[in-house]
Amino acid sequence: MVRSLALMAFMALASVPAVAQDTMLIIAHRGASAERPEHTLAAYELAIDQGADYIEPDLVVTKDLVLVSRHENELSGSTDVASREEFEDRRRDKTIDGQKVAGWFAEDFTLAELRTLRAKERIPSLRPDNARFDGLYQIPTFAEIVKLVRAKEAATGRRIGLYPEIKHPGFLLQDAGIDMVDLLLRELRQLGITPADPVFIQSFEVAPLQRLKQRGGGFKLVQLVAPLDGPADEPAMRYAEMVTPTGLAQVAKYADAVGAHIAMILAPDGTPTSLVADAKAAGLDVHAWTVRPENEFLPAMLRTGDDPKGKGCGDVRLAQMLKGAGVAGVFSDGPLKGRDCSPN
Repeated sequence: MVRSLALMAFMALASVPAVAQDTMLIIAHRGASAERPEHTLAAYELAIDQGADYIEPDLVVTKDLVLVSRHENELSGSTDVASREEFEDRRRDKTIDGQKVAGWFAEDFTLAELRTLRAKERIPSLRPDNARFDGLYQIPTFAEIVKLVRAKEAATGRRIGLYPEIKHPGFLLQDAGIDMVDLLLRELRQLGITPADPVFIQSFEVAPLQRLKQRGGGFKLVQLVAPLDGPADEPAMRYAEMVTPTGLAQVAKYADAVGAHIAMILAPDGTPTSLVADAKAAGLDVHAWTVRPENEFLPAMLRTGDDPKGKGCGDVRLAQMLKGAGVAGVFSDGPLKGRDCSPN
């Protein structure tokens, strides 16, 4: 029965050509990360060229308090730092949000030192084409990302939103005395960005969003949630409890939207869970993460062939299923607009 319902959902969407821009925001997850190494200016620019409404930089911070974009503050997965003999003595073991992590961390490097590193593809086994660009790009600062967005706005005549995530703010405050909330608000002011601009600020933690609500002057805030675990700064709280009607009512006191894993929005048979309806009842939008084009990341019913690296139109169809479930935005690693996904 589950398989038949899933097949019905797939067939109903098979003729949909693309995601409609005016009904659901397309958030370029780390830029066009299916086609360029993530969190590089090249990835962000390509995503904008592909029609993304927002680009999503994950923000970490340097030793000299500059916001830069990396998926994690640990650098070896996305840069060539592990091959740099001059930085071998920077290798550390740290406990981040309860997990022991070994490697090289952005907060132990100055911006000038980070400038000597080069980005690389984080998952080359699934995205070997991206590895062709390894070594070409620097780690961008948040200010450089904003400069790029403004240049593209001037060139295209359309608004392009920013959707930054502050990474591990509780850890950085306790471990290094670095306040990500203060840094981000100061940077936004210096860059002339106001709540009137298309900006969402997101976090998996609670306290930073609550502080941004109190001090941010109206920036839109997004509480990220996952199927397992809970906020690192609230050990007794579980994400599963936060997405109940009672929990969502509490989230709505400080956030404007919930950023939820797809598995929390769609049941295994492709039908919607109650999350979107419950969130809307609390006054919250729902943004879904993350639609990716490779078979490895897609439900079996939406895959094309058996190669985990294979791509088809499953990501577009999954995005359409999420739109049908009522989500207001979707994070995507690849372009969703303007693609011809009609049946052959």
